Formats: sequence, structure tokens, C-alpha cells
Amino acid sequence: QVQLVESGGGLVQAGGSLRLSCSASGSVFSINAMGWYRQAPGKQSELVADITSGGSINYADSVKGRFTISRDNAKSTVYLQMNSLKPEDTATYYCRIISFLGSHYWGKGTLVTVSS
Repeated sequence: QVQLVESGGGLVQAGGSLRLSCSASGSVFSINAMGWYRQAPGKQSELVADITSGGSINYADSVKGRFTISRDNAKSTVYLQMNSLKPEDTATYYCRIISFLGSHYWGKGTLVTVSS
């Protein structure tokens, strides 16, 4: 089992920056991919970015050039640096971990609100 704790959300003005963190505990030796999803009110959840254990990174087109995902394997932590934030980035951001056995684990979410 893997437990996830997210932090770093909050209220920011358009054009500002935030850094999200997600720390994993438990069976952290089994972590393969780490990533972030988001869900805005009334919309479907979407992948924001993910990074595999091998370092392959995938971004949603809407965040390319503005967001950067990284991971610290020693700390079992994944980060999402969000720059040039837009009101449309407002959402609850969820951390997701995929183990090498294919199990998915989710954090409880952290709210990001971008004011115009």
C-alpha cells in the first residue's frame, strides 16, 4: 500500500506561480509512475503531467511550457511547478501513483484557485 499527501495549493493571481508537492509513504519501493491530474468544477478529470521511473515525462497540451513535473526518488516525492497560471487552471489537483504491479493510488487533492 502507498499513502499520498499533497500540499502547495492555494489562491494566486493570474500570472503567478505555485508549487505542488506529493509525498508517498508505505510501499514506496514499488512506485513506477508519478503524476498529477486535475478536475475543475463541472468538468472531467484530466491528466496534467506524469513522469515514469525512467524519467519519461508527459504533459497536457494546455500546460506545456508553463508547468514542470519532477520527482525526488530519495524522498518519494513528486513536484509540479506551475508558472504563468491562468484562471482556467483553477481546479482540484490530485496526485496519482502507479506501482510496478499496476496498482493506482490517489491523494485527496489540493485546491488551486487562480483569480483574474
